[in-house]
Amino acid sequence: MIETDRAPTPDAPATLPRGLLLLALLYGGMVTLGGVLGAKQVSVGPLAVEAGIFPFLTLVSLSSAVAELYGRAYADRFVRFGFVPLVTAILLTLFVLQLPTDPNMYPPAKEAFPVILGQSWRMMAAGILAYGTSVTLNVLIFARLGGSGAGRLVAVRGAIASALSQIVDTLIFITVSFYGVRPIGDLIVGQALAKVVLSIVLVPVLISLFVALGRKLDAAR
Repeated sequence: MIETDRAPTPDAPATLPRGLLLLALLYGGMVTLGGVLGAKQVSVGPLAVEAGIFPFLTLVSLSSAVAELYGRAYADRFVRFGFVPLVTAILLTLFVLQLPTDPNMYPPAKEAFPVILGQSWRMMAAGILAYGTSVTLNVLIFARLGGSGAGRLVAVRGAIASALSQIVDTLIFITVSFYGVRPIGDLIVGQALAKVVLSIVLVPVLISLFVALGRKLDAAR
């Protein structure tokens, strides 16, 4: 059970730990940002991957950090509550796309906006399904690797959990989005390889940062 700063009263309800609150805010932002940045393909050395992987790796790092600091139950809640900003962002984007465009809008931006933010229903469904499955799996693997020894090899556990969950994420997203539309075998292999490499490189740094930040904020009463 997480201790609060003070006992709740009618005028002063119990407060969340500062670290948990900050990680929650970051998590919600990354959930919505992933869909926007995913419209760009980037080259990372010889690898090509959609830029949405960067907020997504931040998501899995945040969920692992929450599991480490506050327990798996809180990390699972982050994943479930993450559907709220994700679905809200999708619905709001669809609404805005249906509104008439100002004729005086900057022409390149007017043409690019629906291309960047407009996605097929299959891609939207794939994003929701891949998010829920892969981040839940990430939390499960991270927690299981830790066993009863909290604080052991946090960066290594985070990298392993992220790499495995990203393979599943790629399988789900590419299959649901493109099966029957284009060949997906090479696409799955290439995307999975890029995501595994980035998981190994970035996640240890991110999760170590988030764990340290959470502990520092919680200690500052």
